[in-house]
Amino acid sequence: MKQNKSVIIWLLSGCFFVFVMVVVGGITRLTNSGLSMTDWHLVTDTFPPFTEAAWQKEFDAYKQFPEYKLINVHNNFQLADYKFIYFWEWFHRFIGRFLGFVFIVPFLYFLIKKKLDAETLKKCCILLGMGTFQGFLGWFMVKSGLVNNPDVSHFRLSLHLTFAFITFAYTLWVALDLIYPAKREVIIPLKKIARITLVFLLLQIIYGGFVAGLDAGFIHNHWPLMSDGQFFHESILLERDSWLLRFTEGKSGVQFVHRTIAYVVVGLILFLFFKSKKYSLSNEQKNGLNALVVLVFLQFTLGVLTLLYSVPLWMGVTHQAMAFLLLAAMIFTLHRLSK
Repeated sequence: MKQNKSVIIWLLSGCFFVFVMVVVGGITRLTNSGLSMTDWHLVTDTFPPFTEAAWQKEFDAYKQFPEYKLINVHNNFQLADYKFIYFWEWFHRFIGRFLGFVFIVPFLYFLIKKKLDAETLKKCCILLGMGTFQGFLGWFMVKSGLVNNPDVSHFRLSLHLTFAFITFAYTLWVALDLIYPAKREVIIPLKKIARITLVFLLLQIIYGGFVAGLDAGFIHNHWPLMSDGQFFHESILLERDSWLLRFTEGKSGVQFVHRTIAYVVVGLILFLFFKSKKYSLSNEQKNGLNALVVLVFLQFTLGVLTLLYSVPLWMGVTHQAMAFLLLAAMIFTLHRLSK
């Protein structure tokens, strides 16, 4: 581990900045700021406008797009309001640029100094491709809200969000490979359960993106039942004609699935935890499992409160951040059970 210490710090710093970027992305979404910058330039919009004339030019460009024409034009939306939403989208993109800088410059340094073995180099090249693709997904998402509909596609938003989580997870996995180079005997039953749990956790993240993109957290603000004392609300059947669309495009259906998967994730983590009691585990494995149990209950509770209080900004952002911590604990636990 000592000889790879600088590489490990580099990878973990990348994890941290991906986490920060997703948190800022959550703020951007919840403040309806994501469509404020109507174009993308690699260099020229690195910093926000410096003069009132430049601000006015950006604001005039924004006025040509659906969000202003169909929504904000009726809300007495002024330049000061535009500056607020512009800041969050700009800050989100700025962190993305900074993250690219944080990755590429040390990567080239480690490459020149031959600090990356062949396996780690291959993994880092994959990470470089993932980061580039994530940038494309960000613009692909924004583009969907600049044509006719004054909102981004919830499918594209979820893809952008989920891929950020996956990039974070893979970066952490690569770092853990360097932190724990020694192999140990694998406990196959626990490894299988952990893998299944990870699949459902990622599915829950995907549906979290759907809920955010459809603003589905602002309806049925009751728990444990949905509105009107119904477990399966009747509005699910009225939203779309097919079951697939009801559970992927209907607000009630998407919220129902997100609620249901939450129970599955909690159940699987508890099953993994109690199943592990039958085996002799290392301290790292025990710590990972303990963290999973604590974090999943915190996340579940936070999710319920976020719903009951109709998604206050700070709760929505904290819920998203907690999902990151839960995924980190899941990756750490799976790594320790797999390696």
